[in-house]
Amino acid sequence: MKQILSLFALLVTLCSCNQPKADLIIYNAKIYTVNAQFDIAEAMAIKDGKILSVGGSADIQKNYTATNEVNANGKAIYPGFIDAHAHFYGYGQSLQSADLKGTTSWEEVLKRVTDFAKTHPDGWLTGRGWDQNDWADKQFPTKEKLDQLFPNRPVLLERIDGHASIANQSALNAAGITKSFTLTGGDIVDVDGKLTGLLIDNAVELVANKVPQPNAAKAKKILLDAQKNCFAVGLTTIDDCGLDYEAVEFIEKLQADKSLKMRLYVMLSDAEKNFDYLFKRGKIKTDRLNVRSFKVYADGALGSRGACLLQPYSDMPKKSGFLLSDIKHFEEVAKKINEHNFQMCTHAIGDSANRSILKIYNQVLGGKNDKRWRIEHAQVVSPSDFKLFGSASVIPSVQPTHATSDMYWAAERLGKERVKGAYAYKQLLTENGWLPLGTDFPVEQINPMLTFYAATLRKDAKDFPKGGFAMENALSPEQALRGMTIWAAKANFEEKEKGSLEVGKFADFVILENDIMKASGQQILNNKVLSTFLNGEKVY
Repeated sequence: MKQILSLFALLVTLCSCNQPKADLIIYNAKIYTVNAQFDIAEAMAIKDGKILSVGGSADIQKNYTATNEVNANGKAIYPGFIDAHAHFYGYGQSLQSADLKGTTSWEEVLKRVTDFAKTHPDGWLTGRGWDQNDWADKQFPTKEKLDQLFPNRPVLLERIDGHASIANQSALNAAGITKSFTLTGGDIVDVDGKLTGLLIDNAVELVANKVPQPNAAKAKKILLDAQKNCFAVGLTTIDDCGLDYEAVEFIEKLQADKSLKMRLYVMLSDAEKNFDYLFKRGKIKTDRLNVRSFKVYADGALGSRGACLLQPYSDMPKKSGFLLSDIKHFEEVAKKINEHNFQMCTHAIGDSANRSILKIYNQVLGGKNDKRWRIEHAQVVSPSDFKLFGSASVIPSVQPTHATSDMYWAAERLGKERVKGAYAYKQLLTENGWLPLGTDFPVEQINPMLTFYAATLRKDAKDFPKGGFAMENALSPEQALRGMTIWAAKANFEEKEKGSLEVGKFADFVILENDIMKASGQQILNNKVLSTFLNGEKVY
């Protein structure tokens, strides 16, 4: 009898030795694979940062052994969320500045800046996040009180969209601005010849360029603070839209020493030095960094009336916004990027800006293609121009929380008819059959749950408006999830390595408290990330 038991034990040992070994097994889960069939699985085996197998719990545990097994207790698992349009470095910078989001008056802004100055007594005072549309009078601020509070210290406070700022006189002096003058794509606002401190679009850079750049230690803190917060909300890849090549080289160093783990898709800013650098070096591609595109700005933002419209603003009939560069510049840049086989991603908010860029794209690309050139935001589109996305396979990269942030005043700015072509995500989706989603953080909050909520329900957190905002352009839960995962990966030429939980792809995934595909609106808003895994490693 003992011999029989010994033989049985030996056979069991031999069988287990023959089982493929994994580093990690996740089981007893509801895994949304987001593959082509949108299959749901129970378990997956992971080795060397990639997925070995996906299937039922019993089969995975029978066929694989692992040094680490995690019982998901029936919780829902999704591919790691991808933010297809954000400002990762800029978000990290904002964490080191005065937080002006949610302020309800200019007086509250001043109080927050004053409080921030007490703990940051040296150098420039910077802040970000104010929005005059949230204030009772809805008027842009002026610099008089800033001058009184900080007569000898430069102050630059950025509007929430990044397309307008208020500067005090000390900051204006540092930039050599003593009076208003004309510049392309920007406005130095004055009243009766007196500077108000308000800077719109390209005028902002005149002062912002005088703010000292962070040293290496602070730049590292900026990136690692951003990474920590992003992992906590389930983000595993972020498109950073508009950096210089020097920032890319710094990111490479941090990724090489494994302190920066976040996967980044970086668009280089529209500047000659960046074109020269990347055309000479070629596309940069590692498991965690992808640099193959350029970010171009066509116009400003709707909230600061810098978005370029075909007809004047409904609430300011003498203003139509403006392009940030001459149309010839966009044509030359498009031809140059196409000749070198890179991706062009252009910020376009107003219907005039969208039309101008779409026409250039169609002319340069010459019909359907797989170059995946993108329009970032595609916020207001004339009804006759939607077809220009499909005709040249142009990808609209949109941010659903922009719709729910702007819905209170968008009709005022645009008028009842024109607003029908704004935030038209469902209509844009039909042009190519897929649509990447992002947030534009720090303009909006970093949380992907808010993206999903805004895309599907098109309401604010207080359940306004009843029935949702322009629900004919709401996305289904499946479309929203694809937009935050596989479609976002596709916009980055990365759909073969991430964006779905399939064999051979990176083991980037997130475990949530509530299943967003079944949850109520409030459950989505209050959802918690239980764990975030990147490359099979638990990073949150």
